[in-house]
Amino acid sequence: MKHYIAYLRVSTDKQGEQGHGISAQRQAIRSYLGAQGGELLEEYVEVESGKKNDRPALQKAINRCKMSRATLIIAKLDRLSRNLAFIANLMDAGIDFIACDNPYANKLTIHILAAIAEHEREMISRRTREALAAAKAKGVKLGGHRGAILTEEIQLQGLEERRTRAREYAANVYPTIRELLDAGHSLNGTAQALNSRRILTARGCMWTAKSVSRILQAAEDR
Repeated sequence: MKHYIAYLRVSTDKQGEQGHGISAQRQAIRSYLGAQGGELLEEYVEVESGKKNDRPALQKAINRCKMSRATLIIAKLDRLSRNLAFIANLMDAGIDFIACDNPYANKLTIHILAAIAEHEREMISRRTREALAAAKAKGVKLGGHRGAILTEEIQLQGLEERRTRAREYAANVYPTIRELLDAGHSLNGTAQALNSRRILTARGCMWTAKSVSRILQAAEDR
């Protein structure tokens, strides 16, 4: 029997809490497996913006596919096509995948979606530059004291977003770390076990005893 790992995603915390989208995705996957056959080993749920590149739940799903030689299954192809990071991760992972609403999508489809996503990003960047140029032509001052304040606000907002993502990632990976420690692993042994499972830190680095300790400290501070 063929084995599957499910990946489900909603875009906001509110959607995740209320279950909007998740139940529909889950039902689509179950219906597909019921009709085609196959065993669902596990599912991973991501509550993230489609614009964000860090996808810890996706990485866990990919890792589990590799460990179990399973196929990644998603409910809708737009879970894939809206985010270049998703596409890149899937292309680099080299695992099999299936989209319930388009079961004939293949690696060529992924390459096409990657090209489209990249083109869309370039068009957004171009429109932003043109809008700034048009504003400047109308006499709108983009710099000065107000601009400096705005830049500082954006930087602070970005810092807070990174901190929030770090806290979310810590909460996500903590159960796995706790499980390894309870099994008798030392901090260094836990780091090695995480690395062997291809689970990366929030910054995409390899684990060390110190980084494991930071997660434990973050859990105690919550």
